[in-house]
Amino acid sequence: MAGRSFLRGSTDESKERLLSRKGYSEFGLNSSGDSEDGVKCRCFRSCSDSIDKFWNGLQETYVKLYEMGRSDPRKVFFATKMGFSLSLVSLLIFFKEPLRHTSQYSIWAILTVVVVFEFSVGATLNKGFNRAIGTFSAGALALGIAEVSILAGKFEEVVIVISIFIAGFCASYAKLYPPMKTYEYGFRVFLLTYCIVLVSGNNSRTFFDTALYRLLLIAVGAGICLVVNICICPIWSGEDLHKLVVKNFKIVASSLEGCVNGYLQCVEYERIPSKILIYQASDDPLYSGYRSVVQSSSQEESLLDFALWEPPHGPYRTFNYPWRNYVKVSGALRHCAFMVMAMHGCILSEIQAPPEKRLVFASELHRIGNAGAKVLRELGDKIEKMEKLSSGDILREIHEAGEELQLKIDEKSYLLVNSESWATAPQFKEQAEPMSIIDVKDDENKVIKSFSDMWDVQNPNMSMDSRMPCLISSDSMFKPSWPRLSFTAEAPLLNQQESKVYESASSLSLATFASLLIEFVARLQNLVDAFQELSEKADFKVPIDQPVGKEVAGFWNRLRSCFHSKN
Repeated sequence: MAGRSFLRGSTDESKERLLSRKGYSEFGLNSSGDSEDGVKCRCFRSCSDSIDKFWNGLQETYVKLYEMGRSDPRKVFFATKMGFSLSLVSLLIFFKEPLRHTSQYSIWAILTVVVVFEFSVGATLNKGFNRAIGTFSAGALALGIAEVSILAGKFEEVVIVISIFIAGFCASYAKLYPPMKTYEYGFRVFLLTYCIVLVSGNNSRTFFDTALYRLLLIAVGAGICLVVNICICPIWSGEDLHKLVVKNFKIVASSLEGCVNGYLQCVEYERIPSKILIYQASDDPLYSGYRSVVQSSSQEESLLDFALWEPPHGPYRTFNYPWRNYVKVSGALRHCAFMVMAMHGCILSEIQAPPEKRLVFASELHRIGNAGAKVLRELGDKIEKMEKLSSGDILREIHEAGEELQLKIDEKSYLLVNSESWATAPQFKEQAEPMSIIDVKDDENKVIKSFSDMWDVQNPNMSMDSRMPCLISSDSMFKPSWPRLSFTAEAPLLNQQESKVYESASSLSLATFASLLIEFVARLQNLVDAFQELSEKADFKVPIDQPVGKEVAGFWNRLRSCFHSKN
């Protein structure tokens, strides 16, 4: 038996060695050929996957481009106008007579259309003005320097190089001056034109022709841009600024209502999205709402710069239209939006007031939220319709609501502080000595020690170094471990002292939210003043008071009323 087993084992080993030498696997297939086929299959599969991925990405891009054009047809009109302008200016290439040199310098007209043609009329006028000023001033200066260089004789090249250095230094340094920021493009065109006229004119000795044709063809390109952009479906930056301000009013009104309703409904975030903590775009509707208003200042400034260049159009029928007042109104609105942001921070806060205490002030808080949103929407509608305010006081209702909340806070102030300590607190005498700095520090140390003791009781396994929460780089993260306690009979309490500390902190959270809402009411006056200043300077129309009962017009009705009057 032992011999048979030994013989069988040796036979198997020799067979395996033989198969491995011949390149066969244990399944009877050619291993080397199979590996080559596997490599080919993997290469083919990776190529096919790449092609499929590219095709799917191309389809997704096409769908997004289609949706972009469908949502804003002005972008399609802009692309069409751009193509039409380039087609018109390219006809200069085919000019043979009477301007033979036009086709030689036609590239400047084409470049002007590509660079100057912008989305809005104001941006096109701004770019065109900068290009015209830069080209004209550089051409005139280059012609003067060219004459000086010719008089210099053999030092001609030295004069040209030194002049280019001086022009480059002066233009580059001047455009860094903050008031010259608007003309930065003009400085770039100045340098480009100055260098081209001097260098190309020095080679061909045609300084004047180079400067003249460049100036004329740039004027032709800029003229085509202006005519096409203004006469065919014009897009106005002032109108975009007007709509943006109106949109911001509606967004802040919705965010205010959402914050107040969410706080009264005791909305709590079990997880805070990490994008909110680092102030990035998030899907949270409240956060994304007021964040878009706060960040719209840069967009408003760019629209303002272009709107100032636009001529009177549409409802904006006066020169020097007060576009800056639109930005001023939006700034006052943003000042109110900061309070909405702070109120949303109370919802995201670790220390939350118990529902039973929120219910005490629910009607007053809800009334202020609704009245504030109503004021913001009414102001937004007035700006959209370009109407002045009515004769009544638009802030009367919300001021009454704010006073009612303040009276309720004075009446129920014992809910916002630890009222039990009032009776046991020592009465201060008139001539009592002030507390020393050492006593104040001792009290602070006691408070800090009480918080740290409560932490150690709840987290006995955590060391002192692990008390600070660490940020997790994920889409959402847990809040730091400040416990949320609702001080009801069912809530488990560690001990009486700890519960009193937590109760005082949570009550202060409610007082913070109420004070932020009252501050929002106070800031509305500044917003109304900014709106009234805008309505006066922009000459908004006076609103027509709606009649109580509307009489049906008609011949028979007038005849019937005539007989009734006679009777």
